[in-house]
Amino acid sequence: MAPFSLQNLPEIMVRPVVEAALLEDLGRAGDITSEAVIPPDSRCNLVLTVRERGVVAGLEFARSAFTLIDPTITFKSVCADGEHVDAGTILASIEGPARGVLMGERVALNFLGHLSGIASATARIVDAIKHTKAKIVCTRKTTPGLRFAEKYAIRAGGGVNHRFGLDDAILIKDNHIAIAGGVANAMTRAKLYAGHLVKIEVEVDNLVQLEEALHYQPDAILLDNMPLPILREAVNLIQGRAIAEASGGIRVETVQAVAETGVDLISAGWLTHSSKVLDIGLDFAG
Repeated sequence: MAPFSLQNLPEIMVRPVVEAALLEDLGRAGDITSEAVIPPDSRCNLVLTVRERGVVAGLEFARSAFTLIDPTITFKSVCADGEHVDAGTILASIEGPARGVLMGERVALNFLGHLSGIASATARIVDAIKHTKAKIVCTRKTTPGLRFAEKYAIRAGGGVNHRFGLDDAILIKDNHIAIAGGVANAMTRAKLYAGHLVKIEVEVDNLVQLEEALHYQPDAILLDNMPLPILREAVNLIQGRAIAEASGGIRVETVQAVAETGVDLISAGWLTHSSKVLDIGLDFAG
């Protein structure tokens, strides 16, 4: 079942990136293979089939890849983004001029497989901590130009989005602290700069930094690469005075223990930059 809050992205967001991908693939002369081999009046009926268990994301990107090539191509979704599906599930049917369908095939599969892979990985790590209060959040470690799409896939998998960009919130990280001259200097300057709607989060590596940061009442604290006993102590020190976020190499195998320390958020950059593509194929249906 798709998450309640998941809304399909509007076409005005999807179309530009799909157009760019199609132009890259078509190059300077178009699909010369299909033009050479397929008669111009040929039509086909194909289905998008998932070949392994996972979570779907990116159907509108796939639809756009076909209909931008030829608006007479019919794309009928059988599933919805956010759905958990088994191997062999048909996601959509595509019918229309064969040359156009073949031109859009690879771009459609690239988007659908990539975004579904992110959604599937997110769903696995979300499921591992469902007995806790913690939520899984993504990062800015995304493919250039595809951040909005990859963060959409995170939502499709049941995760929550962190910052979309540098202008979303103030996130004071280790290099900011080092250059500013310490946590106190960085937090003081941030408090003077931030407007009333701008949240402030500060990254800390140890309990000394944490106690210093708490003095300045940040909205959130990023507890980076802390061993579990220290992380648990950090959560106890925060005592709900700020949102507690854990980060640093957290995987499906380790996330449960991290969530059970009592943190509110767990960030995992690998979800967007290293998730395995979900195996989806375009199969001839007659």
